[in-house]
Amino acid sequence: MKTTSIPPLRVSAELRKEAESVLEPGETLSSFALEALTRSIEYRKFRREFIERGLVSAAQARSSGKYISADAVLDKLARKLAKAKQRAA
Repeated sequence: MKTTSIPPLRVSAELRKEAESVLEPGETLSSFALEALTRSIEYRKFRREFIERGLVSAAQARSSGKYISADAVLDKLARKLAKAKQRAA
């Protein structure tokens, strides 16, 4: 895999110290920044997909006229939670 670099990032001395203070043993500031960037990219992709699915679902509900009330959803989630708690006990 061919690699490339990302432009240097200017940060305050305080932010750099904070980042260095949370490094794991053997971890470099560069590897920490790379992991943070990778996770941020994944998060944004998941968020975008979630929003897109929500918009599609809303359009389908509008066109079909079929909606599920928030109360019905919350009731179902409460029942699932109660069952999970029973299994865990």
